[in-house]
Amino acid sequence: MSLWEYANPKKFMATSSAVLPWVAILSAACLFVGLIWGFFFTPDDFRQGSTVKIIYLHVPSALMAINAWLMMLVCSLIWLVRRHHVSALAARAAAPVGMTMTLIALATGAIWGQPMWGTYWAWDPRLTSFLILFLFYLGYIALWEAIENPDTAADLTSVLCLVGSVFALLSRYAVNFWNQGLHQGASLSLDKEENVADVFYFPLLVSIAGFVLFFLALVLIRTRTEIRARRISALHARRQAQANTTHSALPGE
Repeated sequence: MSLWEYANPKKFMATSSAVLPWVAILSAACLFVGLIWGFFFTPDDFRQGSTVKIIYLHVPSALMAINAWLMMLVCSLIWLVRRHHVSALAARAAAPVGMTMTLIALATGAIWGQPMWGTYWAWDPRLTSFLILFLFYLGYIALWEAIENPDTAADLTSVLCLVGSVFALLSRYAVNFWNQGLHQGASLSLDKEENVADVFYFPLLVSIAGFVLFFLALVLIRTRTEIRARRISALHARRQAQANTTHSALPGE
């Protein structure tokens, strides 16, 4: 079985219809367990107090904000190279979800920053790159809406996605690029010594899994909606063309 079979809208719709309920159930279970565990059954940090618990929203949403854009990048490249419409529609479907994740990360970061830094916002390189990523999300969505021809819109938004990927990568690896600034180091790392304590680490992993599955569920739902909208538009255009042909063929015309 080839992966490219799922570029066929019928194949994608059939497969996603079977997978979506399971993804949604697992997402709800992981979010429930991870957030309840993290917020109500973990201790306060000896330095940050109860504000440390915002990591169960901030870290997963920040990870998904960045990885959503990278998923859009892959889909955009597939569209540019192979012209598979499902990939372009999947990228379009992921954009509002990724933008919302970015907004959640910015908001929760500001809430955490006020008691820790004494300010809701600082022009830290890492925060600034994340804000620019949010603006790229807005621009990407606006560009899709501004262009009537769907293939042209897919082409231009794919190019925009390539450019915006620079800031997605900067946001992802900013902790490694810049050691200065207010923003703390990575909460998760391949280096065990840099990770948060196990009492916070394990519920955080469950929360991240929930966010990943939640993102996947929303993208599947939105992609299915985009495919249906494209079909309706094509049917409407075909009927309009048939009506115009019938009208022009009437006697006396």
